[in-house]
Amino acid sequence: MSDGTALAGPDGALRCPWALSTTDYVTYHDEEWGRPVHGDDALYERLSLEAFQSGLSWITILRRRPGFRAAFADFRIAKVAAFTDEDRERLLADPGIIRNRAKIDATLANARVLAEWTPGELDALIWSHAPDPTTRPAPKTLTDVPAVTPESTALSKTLKKRGLRFVGPTTAYALMQACGLVDDHLEACVARSAS
Repeated sequence: MSDGTALAGPDGALRCPWALSTTDYVTYHDEEWGRPVHGDDALYERLSLEAFQSGLSWITILRRRPGFRAAFADFRIAKVAAFTDEDRERLLADPGIIRNRAKIDATLANARVLAEWTPGELDALIWSHAPDPTTRPAPKTLTDVPAVTPESTALSKTLKKRGLRFVGPTTAYALMQACGLVDDHLEACVARSAS
């Protein structure tokens, strides 16, 4: 049982304890989580997957990510924005994704909203909410990692005001963590120096 501090992984290197339950998590933690993500389509994908994760374990989403990418045209905003009612029905029947009607509808609606934005606008908006990295010390334990911050609350409000759905403050903060706007790798974690 972890006390929330970094633990030795399979190679002996210290990692955030949440990353050690499966090899899928170790790879995601080491190679993706906390690394900067840019590009409207890439950020739309992460925003959509974080919304699908709401109420579920991240490993459920991570293991179905290939299915999500196939079902949602690799999360290319313009393509998803053009999805029809038949596409929606196909998604609701697709066992390769989470078949939650509200989350599917939000993903489709968000693509239609984002398709009207200028290229780079989503990227700029999200990254404009990145906090100054010098204002918060590196977390020593998992209890030092917040679920919501003033920046994630502001990002959530801005996204909602602009017409996006399933973007609450907790989802917004998970997006900020996953996409490198904040570095919540624990102070002793091997990935902290790499992110």
